[in-house]
This record gives sequence, C-alpha cells and structure tokens, in this order.
Amino acid sequence: MTQQTLYRRLREMRDRFTPPPGLAWSEISDGKIVMTLSPRPRHQLTATLVRDRIDPQLPDGWGVFETTDTDDELLGKLRVPDLHVCSYDAMQTDDPLDPHGIVLAIEILSPSDPDNDYRDKSRGYPAMGIPHYLILDPRDGTWTYQWGIGRSEGRSAYENRLHLPYGKAVTLVTESWVPGPSRRPGCPVTVRRTWGWSPSDTQPHQIRPAHPNRFTSVYSVTPGG
Repeated sequence: MTQQTLYRRLREMRDRFTPPPGLAWSEISDGKIVMTLSPRPRHQLTATLVRDRIDPQLPDGWGVFETTDTDDELLGKLRVPDLHVCSYDAMQTDDPLDPHGIVLAIEILSPSDPDNDYRDKSRGYPAMGIPHYLILDPRDGTWTYQWGIGRSEGRSAYENRLHLPYGKAVTLVTESWVPGPSRRPGCPVTVRRTWGWSPSDTQPHQIRPAHPNRFTSVYSVTPGG
C-alpha cells in the first residue's frame, strides 16, 4: 500500500470518526491518526489575544484563521494549526486548505504532547511548504520562531530558529505574490510584510506604501500578553 493510498483511507476514517469527550482536532501523520486534547482556557486565551491583535492589521483580503484542516496527500499529512495567516481566496474551498497558501502557522503548545509542536510539526510544516512557523509556549512564557525552508539531511527543514521569552521582540518578514497593474498582465510582484512582537508596543504601525505594487506592513503584538 502506498503512502498516498494509506492517507486516503485514514482521511475517510477520520471524516466518519466522532472524537470521544475531551478529544478534538484529530490529525494524520506518519501513517496514523493523531488525537489531541480539547484546548484548555489558557490555550484559547493565548490564541484569541494573538488573533485579535494581528487580524485588524492585515491587508485587505488576508486574515487569521483558527483550527483549519490543511493537508499534503503525497506526504500523507493532515494538520490543524491553532492559527494560520492566509488570504481569503485560499479559504474558498470545502477541501483541506492547500498548505502552500499559508504564510504563517502558529501553534500554542499543548502540555500533553509538546513534541508534536516542537519536533513533529517543525519537520512537517517545512515539508508541506509553510514558510514561517511560530510556537507559543504558555508554560514558561517563551516563543520559538522558525523560517526559511532549505534542506537538511535530505529533507525540507527550516534554516533559521529563534527561541526567546515573551517580551523579546520578534520580526516576521513574509512575501506574497500579487498581480502588478503597472507590469505586463500576469506578472507577479513581491508583497513584503514585517510583523513584530513587543510588550511595550501593542498598537499596529501605519501601513506605508513604498511602491505602487509593493508595500511593507509592520505589526506589533504581545504573544501571551
């Protein structure tokens, strides 16, 4: 049985499966269904604070979305990030979200299974093509930011990693492609966004156009605060 065939069978089982009380958001990885505990209040508070402070600062047509299926059938993986940033257009589907449409995945660490976020998803997300991954750990008030997909030991891997306590600023720079009206039809233009986290600056800076087809957006949020 190929990995793709096994994944499809697991997807069918997952779609028909009703989680028992206390469990939710089953995922698929390494040929098995991975169950997770229902989120606790601290987890949901962290997710709400981060979402509420990022979402109003995003450009039109972009948003922060919660617990959405995203999968790569060839890899045999289905994940459900706590939060992710992508365009509204990418969300116009009834199938699992294409992971290549996600510019940032955010996980709030689950105390019951920290290896799933720190180890497994740190390997899986770059393989799925998600360029930026942020882990928030409410247990000790730290964040881990990984970005830049490269190759390591024959597989996709993040090339950069920062691990610091809440209150230390982190800058996330993401790029997207949009049609350029001043260029030939269909020619993409890079859109650059910079997101910053800082405990003393929780208000968004103004979005400043730097070029008719390019802009830089600076966002400030306090993770977990």
